[in-house]
Amino acid sequence: MEWTSVLAIYALVWVMSAFVLLPFGVKTHDEIGLEKIPGQADSAPANFKPGRLAIRATILAVVLTTLYVLNFVYGWIGVDSLNFMKLLSS
Repeated sequence: MEWTSVLAIYALVWVMSAFVLLPFGVKTHDEIGLEKIPGQADSAPANFKPGRLAIRATILAVVLTTLYVLNFVYGWIGVDSLNFMKLLSS
């Protein structure tokens, strides 16, 4: 597998990881006990930390990309493993 392919897969997995991790650890103003600004949505986060999110997404993306590349190289899970209709008919 080319390194540019691995980089592209890593970028896609990083964005996916960031979106998956986005709601974890975020609290609203009501949960923390802070006063809201007039017109502010009730669900607006009060403690959003993008740096921490980027670090967590980077770690998760490295792990998932590594597993993907290792599966590509060693073939642990192939197309035949994902054919559930074949398994049901046997």
